[in-house]
Amino acid sequence: MQLLPRLSNQAAAARVFEAIFAQDRSYRLIDTRANGQPAFGVYVRDPATGVFHANGMLVVTLAGDQIRAMTRFDNSAIVRFGLPRRLYQSARRATGTG
Repeated sequence: MQLLPRLSNQAAAARVFEAIFAQDRSYRLIDTRANGQPAFGVYVRDPATGVFHANGMLVVTLAGDQIRAMTRFDNSAIVRFGLPRRLYQSARRATGTG
């Protein structure tokens, strides 16, 4: 499971977040947990087929009721969490769309 480079400032973090969740994309988030923290499998829709393909994992580190950090892992993390590599339109566990 490869950890992507740590972001050193908020502006860099915002750029990565916007790149993942660009307005012209449709996506799905599938909730799970990693080391007790909330985590999400991120899936991006292929506009040609309508299939959602794994795009990595986001792990949210909480401090009380606030987000302290977000860590992104590449696609190799998806299978380790029992999540599928692809989702189809009828996926029931989807927690978000764009």
